[in-house]
Amino acid sequence: MRQLGNFIGKHIAWAEALLRSGAMLLLITGVAAGLAAQLAPAPAHCHLDFHGSEANVDLIGHRSVGHGLDFYSMKHEIALGQSAAQQVIQNSKLITDPEVNEYINRIAQNLVRHSDAHVPFTVHVIQNSTINAFALPGGFFFVNSGLILASRAEDEMAGAMAHEIGHVAARHATRNMTKDTLLQLATLPLEIVVGGSMGGWGGVLAEEGANFALPYQFMRYSRAAEREADWLGTQYLWNTGYDPEGLIHEFQHIEKLEVQRPGLMARAYASHPETPSRIAETQCEIARVLPPRPQYVVNTSDFRRIQHRLARLIHMHLSSFRTHAIQRPRKPRKIQPPVLARPKPAAPAASALTRSH
Repeated sequence: MRQLGNFIGKHIAWAEALLRSGAMLLLITGVAAGLAAQLAPAPAHCHLDFHGSEANVDLIGHRSVGHGLDFYSMKHEIALGQSAAQQVIQNSKLITDPEVNEYINRIAQNLVRHSDAHVPFTVHVIQNSTINAFALPGGFFFVNSGLILASRAEDEMAGAMAHEIGHVAARHATRNMTKDTLLQLATLPLEIVVGGSMGGWGGVLAEEGANFALPYQFMRYSRAAEREADWLGTQYLWNTGYDPEGLIHEFQHIEKLEVQRPGLMARAYASHPETPSRIAETQCEIARVLPPRPQYVVNTSDFRRIQHRLARLIHMHLSSFRTHAIQRPRKPRKIQPPVLARPKPAAPAASALTRSH
């Protein structure tokens, strides 16, 4: 109770300070404008949003990437990511094969070494058919088997991984949480006056706990953050020696899947800019920012070997599961009473080869 009282007292003090300074209206207006800008679709023409040190690829690893307003220390960020990672591990089927994990970890750590990230990365492979990877705050990195199996070359898979490393380097998770806190502080006086839609302070605290309890809250980035992760990921891909167009090929693959499986891909990439805009922006960055190299890594023999090994492991696991299900004795079915009334209708729902350049 004492900690709760301190927490509430601290937030009340912040709110009162903001009110006394007369900055409340300015804060609400600024945050609303910032959110509107972040949710706006990416421009269709070739226009880069990031300048200054982030455009100097010679300084990768020594730039001010991730700097800005952030209430969370790096130590706190790592603790948050570790807690969320434990939830992911407990609720996922991990691939434990040492060869698959060694390979994916090697690719990830190589990209991290050539990035602006300054935290150690812990890498896991998840048995999940979704073509995706995600990195939690503090460098806890998860790669889906679907991404590994669906990628057509190593540079495509590495491009998707580099994008996620860009999120960690830019500290998007804690910076977004900081913006959320400012929004909550801006609306606290109104919550106190009207009693709050969820019962005053108790409702505010309960809502905050619900928002940040799930690890996937950390992956809900704005479109501006997604564009910055594309921008940084392309640079990290190039800096590691991969063909930066590998990320474009991955986007093109996603674009085809959006046509074939629109519902699934729409859910997976709902917060991302439209794929054609991502392709155009990345092509522009490669042409205007990245110095050309005589050769790039596109694919390796390890990539194909791990793909085949992973496919066999998943097939063996599924076959074993089916065999176990067939051999398991069936439980006798309970006799159910007859249904004598028609159910009411439900209410409608609310709306290593190289490529020369």
